[in-house]
Amino acid sequence: MLFQNDSFRRAPGTRPLLVCDLTQSYSPAGGGGISTYLREKRDYVLTRTPHHLLQIVPGAEDRITVNGRHIFAEVAADPVRGSPNYRFILRTRAVRQLLAEYRPDVIESLCPWVLPWTAIQHRRAFPETALVAGYRTDFPNAHVDRVARDLFGPFGRIFYWLSLGYTEMTYREFDAVYTLGQEARETLRRRGITRTDVLPLGVDTDLFHPRMRDPQLRQAFGLPGEGPLLVYAGRIDNEKRADRLVRMMRQLPRELGAALLMIGDGKLRARLATQAADLPIAFAGFETDRAALARMLASADIYVSAMADETFGISVIEAQAAGLPVVGVASGAMPARVPPELGRLGPVDDVAAMAANVQAIWHGDLAGMSVAARAHVERHFSWRATFGRLFGTIYPKALAEAAQRVGVPISEPVLAQA
Repeated sequence: MLFQNDSFRRAPGTRPLLVCDLTQSYSPAGGGGISTYLREKRDYVLTRTPHHLLQIVPGAEDRITVNGRHIFAEVAADPVRGSPNYRFILRTRAVRQLLAEYRPDVIESLCPWVLPWTAIQHRRAFPETALVAGYRTDFPNAHVDRVARDLFGPFGRIFYWLSLGYTEMTYREFDAVYTLGQEARETLRRRGITRTDVLPLGVDTDLFHPRMRDPQLRQAFGLPGEGPLLVYAGRIDNEKRADRLVRMMRQLPRELGAALLMIGDGKLRARLATQAADLPIAFAGFETDRAALARMLASADIYVSAMADETFGISVIEAQAAGLPVVGVASGAMPARVPPELGRLGPVDDVAAMAANVQAIWHGDLAGMSVAARAHVERHFSWRATFGRLFGTIYPKALAEAAQRVGVPISEPVLAQA
């Protein structure tokens, strides 16, 4: 077989599971919410469980790396146009060969395109396989509707309705589906998808911490002024509405002395950098070093985001862990992430309201919001809680569904955490 690998074999009847993560949304540089999730999950599995973990991601070439109970399988894929840090797998046969070779007990699908149906096809050949899906992006709204309307105008709505049909058809095939918040769970319920749970994500509170603050960071990026240093971390593209942040900067009075640090890459970066040449904005690029990212966040004063379709907002809680109030929009998961004591939310695409909210926080109780943001994350978000729920609740439900499907009594696997 193409991916023959004799260094990993499980003896029949062993109780620990082989869990497989399957995704297109991986960057070897380590950025992005799913890349962070994969890394944190690997560390959790190896340090707190007896399980084995297979992670299948796109890469520059076919390659398998085995490190004890962790198998990292890269499938050769072409780069995504406009997002050079990401690749997109079209060679589904290669993925199915990997799945047939390793025969995971659970497959967790982490993105909506192509690969969920690869997992479903594998399950048809091996019906005892439990399928779990993470519904991490409201893609009919965030991706399909926006792009189709830009390309086709009102007729683009047809593609939105087709994507809703795709959502229903795809996620009903899974034994368990989790969303990152209650709003997304309700969206799926309205589409007839009911085997769902909510799985809040976590943050590394030791790394993302106010003590990482560097008073020289502003000067290092050549940003003038002594007012608020704003920061954004994420893709600089249409989905994230990154252009609204540049427009918001034009709404701020010059005497405020504000500056903006935009961390990330994407198809809008070059265009926005040109448009913002007269503004105090620095484009830091895609940051590969997590410690450097933590330093940038902690060195700012306010986190800003115009994203309207966020399903969780891991960059938001990383910023809050670093002690930053948040200015965003009252849409998607933002209201759940940013209660009034932690920031200000305004209408979607209202850059004047965003600018007013920045000024309100800067002239208000900035220090109090900073302390409250850090305390909020410490109370509510940890990767240990995330994966404890995944392995302790969601996976057992999926395994029970799979056992019922094949008509055999379920023998409880070891799902304990340390």
